[in-house]
Amino acid sequence: GLATVGTIAGLGALVAFGLSMVNSFKRVVSPGLVMAFAVAEGVALGALSKSFDAMFGTGVVTGAVFGTFAAFAGTLTAYKVLNIRVGDKFRKGVVAAGFGMVALMLLSLVLSLFGVQTGLFGFGTLGLLTAIAGLVLGVFFLILDFDFVEKGIAAGLDERESWRAAFGLTVSLVWIYTNLLRILAIFSQD
Repeated sequence: GLATVGTIAGLGALVAFGLSMVNSFKRVVSPGLVMAFAVAEGVALGALSKSFDAMFGTGVVTGAVFGTFAAFAGTLTAYKVLNIRVGDKFRKGVVAAGFGMVALMLLSLVLSLFGVQTGLFGFGTLGLLTAIAGLVLGVFFLILDFDFVEKGIAAGLDERESWRAAFGLTVSLVWIYTNLLRILAIFSQD
């Protein structure tokens, strides 16, 4: 049932998180690790989507999928049309905010193991605020990804680096999807 789906989502997310940390800090990108991350993340997202579908209805998952595509297309269009340039301060700020959000998630998870519910990643007002902040952060991650790809091509980076770009884009899109899923779930409640 739903408990099994939750366990699968949790295990997939844990494996994906571990692989994402390894992939993020490896000097030389490993296509095998990127693929393993994609599989683990796919399992986690499939199970998460199934549980959200059961709890909130099909429209939430469908809306999050379409919203993620729209966020990708809109951000890419804005990046190109508005000729967005990524500065060092922006890059450092986005990375710091990303680490901060992950630290909050981990803290909230650890506290929940001791029965303390922060509400930061729940379905109330506080959860909505962190989901909106997460969605904005996901769009900023996409901008960093587009900048990496554009500068990598211009600099003639090794073709192997395309795996790093694919990994980054996948993480950003998953980040956007999961935050959109939460936002839509919150608004679908009575």
